[in-house]
Amino acid sequence: MPDGRFLNVLRKKSKLLILLGLLAAVLATAWLVSVRINENAVPKGPPPSAQIPVPVKLEPVLAKDFDVYLRGLGTVTAYATVTLRSRVQGEVVQIPFKEGDKVKVGDLIARIDPRPYQVALDQAKGTLAQDRSQYENAKLDLKRYETLRDQKSIAGQTVDTQLALVKKYQALILTDQAAVDNAQLQLDFTRIVAPIPGRLGLRQFDVGNILSSNDPQGIVVLTQTQPINVIFTLPESNLEEVRGPLLAGKKLTVDVYDRPDTKLLAQGYLTTVDNQIDVTTGTFKLKAQFTNEDDALFPNQFVNARILVKTIKDASTVSAASVQQSSQGPFVYVLQDDGTVAIKKVKIGATTGDRVVVLDGVSVGDKVVLEGTDKLRAGAKVRVIDDNQPSGNGGQTAAGRRSGGSTYSKTK
Repeated sequence: MPDGRFLNVLRKKSKLLILLGLLAAVLATAWLVSVRINENAVPKGPPPSAQIPVPVKLEPVLAKDFDVYLRGLGTVTAYATVTLRSRVQGEVVQIPFKEGDKVKVGDLIARIDPRPYQVALDQAKGTLAQDRSQYENAKLDLKRYETLRDQKSIAGQTVDTQLALVKKYQALILTDQAAVDNAQLQLDFTRIVAPIPGRLGLRQFDVGNILSSNDPQGIVVLTQTQPINVIFTLPESNLEEVRGPLLAGKKLTVDVYDRPDTKLLAQGYLTTVDNQIDVTTGTFKLKAQFTNEDDALFPNQFVNARILVKTIKDASTVSAASVQQSSQGPFVYVLQDDGTVAIKKVKIGATTGDRVVVLDGVSVGDKVVLEGTDKLRAGAKVRVIDDNQPSGNGGQTAAGRRSGGSTYSKTK
């Protein structure tokens, strides 16, 4: 009996051990399958791209004097413009100028037939001479009448009448002299001369045409282009930046560039600021003057104006292309000693052209990434590209940058 119970217990333990072994085998199989799946999930081949050095170009943060310019759109205007018209009526008998000529003050532009006005002048002179002789005769008669009156030979009324006649001739002489002066003036008006120096435009009349007095079309337009002005506009927010130095007596330099804003045409100085702001555009007008000795500026030409308002001494500057923007503000990638880059938030000041002033965030001498920022992340390794060094693979990127170079190493 005892042997039977022992066999039952042994039989039960054997079943339990078998079940435990089967469970262990199932767990081991599941573990092996999961390991194999994880191994297959790991990509084979080269290491992650984050570990590949990113080719970049660098530039140092420089400390130098920084000129602050304000930019505006402007139009070239002549220093003076005159439409030459005839003040008298008559036939055009002479036009000695050529279109486009430069003239001086007093140069003959056109001549009207002077003969009718010469005749009128001669007639006025004749009348003046006639009345003057009568005046002289009346004075002699007055002198004789005064002698006879003193001798009690004639009545005093006769002397008074003669005196009135003398005064009458005096008035006639003044009238005749005015007529002579007017006739002389009309004769002078037959010569149309340049009132200002400048360049002549296209003529509107030819010899033989009849000009009327003050014809609105005019003979030709004369523009003074040396010196010449440029009128341009700036936003209302820049008013104090300009008025402050101007009221202090400082001469503000103005540079003008062509329409594409690439070629410097002339350099001059600011002369005045308009006395009101245009409420429709929120801008104000400024006028600058240029010597224009080489005739680089032409009336009504469209230009881009840049006015120098101040110079910041020893400012920390970088290229505008190295400054990136994010939701938290501007930042730059700064090269670290271990060959990686770090993100540095910066505070930006004035901007002129392709340079910006950095007020805070980096120090002079720091090297910031100029090109290649689109592939960078904080802590990424970089490979510095030297423009003077041949490319490592002989190729170029789509942006025209060499993709070769050498991995950055700390300079000792």
